[in-house]
Amino acid sequence: MANIAVLGAGAWGSALAIHLAKTGHQTRLWAHSATHAEQIQLQGENQRYLPGIALPPGLVVTHDMPTVLTNCEAVLLVVPSDAFSAVLKQVASVLKGAPRYLAWATKGFEPVGHRLLHQVVMDELGADTPMAVLSGPTFADEVARGLPTAMVSASNQAEQAQFWADAFHADAFRIYTQSDMAGVEVGGAYKNIMAIATGVSDGLQLGANARAALISRGMVEMMRFATLYNAQAETLMGLAGLGDLVLTCTDNLSRNRRFGLRLAQSGKTALEVQQEIGQVVEGVKAVKIVKFLADEKGLDLPIMEQVYQLVMQQITPKQAVQQLLARASKSEA
Repeated sequence: MANIAVLGAGAWGSALAIHLAKTGHQTRLWAHSATHAEQIQLQGENQRYLPGIALPPGLVVTHDMPTVLTNCEAVLLVVPSDAFSAVLKQVASVLKGAPRYLAWATKGFEPVGHRLLHQVVMDELGADTPMAVLSGPTFADEVARGLPTAMVSASNQAEQAQFWADAFHADAFRIYTQSDMAGVEVGGAYKNIMAIATGVSDGLQLGANARAALISRGMVEMMRFATLYNAQAETLMGLAGLGDLVLTCTDNLSRNRRFGLRLAQSGKTALEVQQEIGQVVEGVKAVKIVKFLADEKGLDLPIMEQVYQLVMQQITPKQAVQQLLARASKSEA
């Protein structure tokens, strides 16, 4: 069993830490807020994000980074994408370099340089840094409750991918290994944009036909965008692409889908809906970066374009639908 530090005490980080601790690893969970860390430790659960799910014995929660990283051989980052670089630098400062095993379950882009997160790691810690990305169709609450889950561990170093697959392996939890880090990261980021689109469609009560069309055409857009990173089509047809896309677009546990639903139903602004949800809506950040890169490279991503205009309050949900339906007939390819 390993000594693992999980950085990020939101719903997803807490769920993964709970699972690792139940699996028998010495697990420490770092919270950005000292007050939040104290509340979780005192209450024996993360009432803010995973109410009613008890922490397993031995799971330590703290705000102190040196304490979390003491004698640590593996670090898992589960922080919002816009905090990823800063937390990574903090880890490297405490450890005087990279840990033996480094992975992240964050989905999204680094906002300043528009980089995928493995590119951030390479730029900050060196191109040869051992690293892996974990992704797939997952909801934190179900993982924390021990329901069946499958994910992908991707790394350009087979040992890294296998370490995390072995670390999480349990009766109800399976991780498949592979090497296409870029494809896994693109799938995890782009699906949030599509979840906003399907949320808007369902919020306007456009029906199951429209939802299925959005998911399938969203898959085409995802694969088109992924060509910028030489991602493999097989990756995007797997758990981290199609699997995550279907889950996030069809279940209201997805905050990105709920964001789209509320945009369509409430008449509120994007900012007001985000505040109402009370958690990070990664699709709002991702669509701005994808829009920039698509314009730069001349990519045609029509659903993304409408989501971008919605988020930027340039159009209404009904106008977004009208603009998509008004597009000229063309080949499906």
